[in-house]
Amino acid sequence: MKTEKVLIVGGGFGGIKAALELARHGNFRVTLLTAHDNFRYYPTLYRTATGGKRANSSIPLSEIFKDLRISIHKGVATTLDRQNKQITTATGETYGYDTLILGLGVITNYFSIPGLSDFAYGIKSNEDALKLKAHLHKQLLDDQQPDLNYLIVGGGPTGIELAGALPGYLRTIMKNHDIRKKSINVRLIEAAPRLLPRLPRSVSRTVRRRLKHLGVKVHLGKVVQGQTADNLMVSGKRLRSHTVIWTAGVTNHPFFAENHFVIMHRGKVATDVYLQAEDNIFVVGDNANTPYSGLAETAVYDGAFVAANLKRRARGRDMKAYKPKSPISVIPAGPHWAAVIYRKFHVSGFIGWLLREAADFVAFKDLESWPKAALQWATGLDGEESCPECSDKSDRLTEAQPATK
Repeated sequence: MKTEKVLIVGGGFGGIKAALELARHGNFRVTLLTAHDNFRYYPTLYRTATGGKRANSSIPLSEIFKDLRISIHKGVATTLDRQNKQITTATGETYGYDTLILGLGVITNYFSIPGLSDFAYGIKSNEDALKLKAHLHKQLLDDQQPDLNYLIVGGGPTGIELAGALPGYLRTIMKNHDIRKKSINVRLIEAAPRLLPRLPRSVSRTVRRRLKHLGVKVHLGKVVQGQTADNLMVSGKRLRSHTVIWTAGVTNHPFFAENHFVIMHRGKVATDVYLQAEDNIFVVGDNANTPYSGLAETAVYDGAFVAANLKRRARGRDMKAYKPKSPISVIPAGPHWAAVIYRKFHVSGFIGWLLREAADFVAFKDLESWPKAALQWATGLDGEESCPECSDKSDRLTEAQPATK
């Protein structure tokens, strides 16, 4: 039987899951092309930005694929040659394929709002998270007081997670450096009339109450119009701030439009019932026009689905049609609290937080063996700081009491 060359472009949830499934099967020669050496675990990037370990949101690809038959290459895909069945990268390397799986993820969308790309912080990567963390320290140490406003733009899961963690982290920095206590103004700005507009209204209300309890001010129906080095313009009003964090918008990877894929109204790629955009070109995760596109759980499901169909086809069997899977939404907001939503089931509070911890472990287990997944999960138990004073005090606190997330 001929070995099928499968090229997977993108090292996110969908691409990694497909690669793991196919690399264990003798009928496939798998190549993974990705822009990064590490897998980014996006659900915990807010922790990395607020004192958590970088390792909790980053796993080396060499560890994930250890002892598996797979060729991993670093590069940015730019051009698709359909006739010759090959991908070309930004530096000119070419990679051939029999079957192509695309899971490139999304990029930040600033909606052409002036100044955001120059002055706003983000948490889309470990580099972003560490840059924000360094800024929070520097601003507090330079000014010896909190910024006038810490502004988080976007009332989706990422904005809520960060807003819930930020007040406590800022207080920790101030305490570690003996900065006199002053009020901390964390504001969450959302253009829609409520938080989490894709989820039930009851969940939006519950999360908003939780943020209010944490001291976060929520501004709904407010539109960001521009940013300078010192201000954010919101619905005609200037808010003074040197700390604006943009979590409000993403758009599909430009690779698809630049390579003439059929794009649907949400900016996602049109696919058939097998997640094929074209013959032997599959699109998974955030890039595909599926009902729950944009969620990590969906990307993992898509990667496993495509891999299963390729294995089915290799055995001479028909591929199965895609059936969207309703995801579980888990949104933490502050210490030991999360909202969990699955269809009509809603729970929030400490139980929700326990379910979130379990969900993280299951996600790591999708990528690694049980022992490695347990060690990866445990990286969330400790903090990590580049600041020597904060690091020293964190170590002493860890020695004095059991660690908690």
